[in-house]
Amino acid sequence: MNLKELNQLEKLEQMKPSQVRFNTLDVVEHDGVEYPIKSVIIGSEDKSAPTFGLFGGVHGLERVGSQIILEFFNSLFEQLKWDRDLARNLEQFRIVSIPVVNPVGMARGSRSNGNSVDLMRNAPVEADTNHTLPLVSGHRVSSILPWYRGKNGLEKESKALLEFVEQEMFTSQASVALDIHSGFGSKDQIWYPWAKSKEQFPRDLEMQKLRELLDLSFPYHIYKIERQSDNYLAHGDLWDYFFERHMQSGDNESLFLPLTLELGSWAWIKKNPVQFFSKLGLFHPIKEHRHARTMRRHLLLLDFLMRATKNHSSWSQST
Repeated sequence: MNLKELNQLEKLEQMKPSQVRFNTLDVVEHDGVEYPIKSVIIGSEDKSAPTFGLFGGVHGLERVGSQIILEFFNSLFEQLKWDRDLARNLEQFRIVSIPVVNPVGMARGSRSNGNSVDLMRNAPVEADTNHTLPLVSGHRVSSILPWYRGKNGLEKESKALLEFVEQEMFTSQASVALDIHSGFGSKDQIWYPWAKSKEQFPRDLEMQKLRELLDLSFPYHIYKIERQSDNYLAHGDLWDYFFERHMQSGDNESLFLPLTLELGSWAWIKKNPVQFFSKLGLFHPIKEHRHARTMRRHLLLLDFLMRATKNHSSWSQST
């Protein structure tokens, strides 16, 4: 299979420590080639344990998110060979992931999947039309145009992601999901719901506590943290939909916080303007040293979110 990220995922599966389980959730086909949608679960088998979710490659052009996750897992697997404290922590904690949600889009070099559907506009969620943008916020005009929502419900990739999140995260006493994207702005941003509305996010209090925790623990961190709707509104946001389903499940005691890390790829273009003329360059650090910097730049955030999720009771329930 000529897709570097899936090949790297297969190599990780071959070297997996005993605490790690891989599974094929579904298979998507394009031009006669089958691409697996694979999951990774690390740590406790108790689904009520605190859970940190990592997701990438929802937009096929934004490969860097998947690559960050794969490099993080490579580092984690190596540490598990010798770090007994890490192994003990994972007895009461879980990491769950779909590193490449949209493998066909990645193979095609496309934002959308094989049906030309933008998965981040695919959920049955309608935004406040007073604040949406034509086409960009999602539409059903034509699959020829970008940001197409589709007309036949959830795509196979969206269903696989939804079912995985429901099965592996909704059962947890506390879970934080991080979905990694690129291509917006020149500063790395952490977004939280809503994408559909400028109304207050129901878990805004917990989100502000998490933000304060990051600010106090690492006062010189690089991230701008805000609601997605502070930038633009969008129809069909998957994480809005997942959060609503979690609320509708009736379990108001458990915590589910979906976050999006939006890497500021405009900074890469500013430093290397030639990237502007490459479709991949609009979303990816082309220069080798910038790619290496991006791979290590966010390890601190991932480690922080892991520890914050595991120790959620010390901050999310405080007064």
